[in-house]
Amino acid sequence: MSGLQLIATGGAIPGRTVTNEDLSRMVDTSDEWITSRTGIRTRHWCTEDESAATLAISAAKQALARSGLAPAQIGCCICATLSAPDATPSVACQVQAALGLPEDRPALDVNAACSGFLYGIAVARGLLTTLGGQYALVIGCEALSRLMDPADRSTCVLFGDGAGAAIFQLSDTPFALTLGARGSDVLHAGGPNRTGSAPITMDGKAVFRFAVDALPKCLHTVLDETQLTLDDLEWVVCHQANSRIIDHCVRALKADPAKFYKNMDRHGNTSAASIPVALNELAENGQLQPGQLLACIGFGGGLTWGGAIFQYKE
Repeated sequence: MSGLQLIATGGAIPGRTVTNEDLSRMVDTSDEWITSRTGIRTRHWCTEDESAATLAISAAKQALARSGLAPAQIGCCICATLSAPDATPSVACQVQAALGLPEDRPALDVNAACSGFLYGIAVARGLLTTLGGQYALVIGCEALSRLMDPADRSTCVLFGDGAGAAIFQLSDTPFALTLGARGSDVLHAGGPNRTGSAPITMDGKAVFRFAVDALPKCLHTVLDETQLTLDDLEWVVCHQANSRIIDHCVRALKADPAKFYKNMDRHGNTSAASIPVALNELAENGQLQPGQLLACIGFGGGLTWGGAIFQYKE
């Protein structure tokens, strides 16, 4: 068994809802300006007591409960994030402690920005096949509101916080994975050496050009690897950065837009959390059914990109 199938999901959305109207009172913007350019209407920001780690723990607990597995059955815990509240312990280690996962199994964070969940799937697959175990817990979580410059209207309107968790099982069901990276600072978030709020900065036009190239390439790569077509997929779940990016690619692919799930209107861009949050919504809404095949496509800071095809539990 060299592939993975998805068997359970979980999610956590922070308590503060921020509308476009709220932002119009903070910076020179409007609901019409934001919605027409991004498709985003609301996003959720962490309250004082919330963080990427608390959201990750909540989402992971939900996914584990829904899976029906015991904590001892989890072979590794991978958390994708660029906004961990602490350099160490990692968010993954905090999840391990909170859920009582085995201490003789690996737990670590990965940072590939908005592609992080796909990178996390790859790491989890590698760990299961080399160290043993059947099940992996993969989480994407962010508290990007802690990194933003609230006075920068070009970025503060885009980003939200949240967490999604998924439990994967080694399987012989259809599976493909592709990853890539190109060093570039067109999307940048400062680290400890930065002063002040270490804000996110972005060259929006350059990121758009990158994204509309990376998304179809990733999708074609994993389709070719599995010898599947778009018609074989029930869902394509892309990183929820901007509705215009997804719409552009749907037109270029001459694809059915109904296959391409969107929720950025409610959550904004949650970076590594966006794909697993979307997967959890699909599962909770009954739109994701056992046996269905889906593709997940990530693209973002780094620059990084990734794509995967896998099956929802048989």
